[in-house]
Amino acid sequence: MRLNTDGLIIREQQTGEADRLVTVLTRDMGVIKAFVRGARSIKSRSLSATQLLGYSRFSIFMNRDTYTIDEAEPIEVFFGIRNDFARTSLAMYFCELICELSPEGADSPELLSLALNALYMLANNKIPVHQLKAVFELRILSLTGYMPNLLGCCECEKFADDTMFFDIEASQLYCSACSKPQHSYMLGIGTVTAMRHICLSDPQKIFSFKLSNAGLKELADIAERYLLATTQRRYKSLELYKSFT
Repeated sequence: MRLNTDGLIIREQQTGEADRLVTVLTRDMGVIKAFVRGARSIKSRSLSATQLLGYSRFSIFMNRDTYTIDEAEPIEVFFGIRNDFARTSLAMYFCELICELSPEGADSPELLSLALNALYMLANNKIPVHQLKAVFELRILSLTGYMPNLLGCCECEKFADDTMFFDIEASQLYCSACSKPQHSYMLGIGTVTAMRHICLSDPQKIFSFKLSNAGLKELADIAERYLLATTQRRYKSLELYKSFT
């Protein structure tokens, strides 16, 4: 059986003398692993199309549980990311999150759209990097079943307060008047509003908001804390990114 689809290379491994085993976030089949024969040869037409962060059109042959990419034509290779160590490591972090959170074989066009939009903005410096990182973290959690409960205070249902408190372990909000767990984090209402926007807005609008520098710092901090608490693991690419910033 053969399938033609587009996808983003989110992981690559060298196998044999010239082959690659790649992990691809595809539009039609979600995350799959596929072999690319001879991809590391300088004469290979698949060289640029099957490298990490390459977004390409693929012809994939499926034989039982084995996938082989027969042809690959690059659509976008994000050169604007590759010449900067910090941006490259952040892009690798995005890919690592996809590998961690997206189940193999699950249809995921919105996740692919999120990844491509984030990489485009990263490559072209469209928004502050820490804002982009926070948007990706919160949105991918929301798409994969870990959306926080941000609709209001979990005790009195108050929608907005000048200061609110987010419990990252229970994934819920408290207003300033209600009792709060010891490990909850104080947030300004601007940060809470931005989190709601990221998690609940249409995909085309999630990057379109503004916060003060202090608000962006607060958003970046709580988004990362929530992701690490939710996934309960360390990410080498995140540690690498932080070493450059």
